[in-house]
Amino acid sequence: QVKLVESGGRLVQAGASLRLSCVMSGRSFTTYTMGWFRQPPGKGREFVSAIRWSSDNRQQADSVKDRFTISKDKSTSTLYLQMNDVKLEDTGVYYCAGSPEYLSTRSDEYTYWGQGTQVTVSS
Repeated sequence: QVKLVESGGRLVQAGASLRLSCVMSGRSFTTYTMGWFRQPPGKGREFVSAIRWSSDNRQQADSVKDRFTISKDKSTSTLYLQMNDVKLEDTGVYYCAGSPEYLSTRSDEYTYWGQGTQVTVSS
C-alpha cells in the first residue's frame, strides 16, 4: 500500500521560514516525479514544485521561485519543501504527490497523494 505522509505545516508570520516533509512508502519511486501542490482557501489545487526522484531535475511555479526549494533524501524516502519568506498568499493545504510523468505540473497526472498539511501565514 502506497502512503505519502506530510508534516510540518503550522501557523507562521509573514516573512518566516518553515520546512514541509513527506515520507513515502509502499513502492519504489525511482522513475517518478515527486511534487508539491497547494490548495488555498476557496480555490483549486495548484502546482508548487516538482523533482525527479532519480535526478536533480526540478520544476517550480513562478509564484514561489527564489523563495521555495524542493529537495529529497533518498535514504529515508523523504521529500521536502523549504519555504522561505512566506507570504499571506502562501496559505493553504499543501499536498505531496507522485506522478509517472516527467516533471508534470498537472494535478491530474499525479497518481499518489498524501492527506495534506495546513500552512497558515498571518500578517
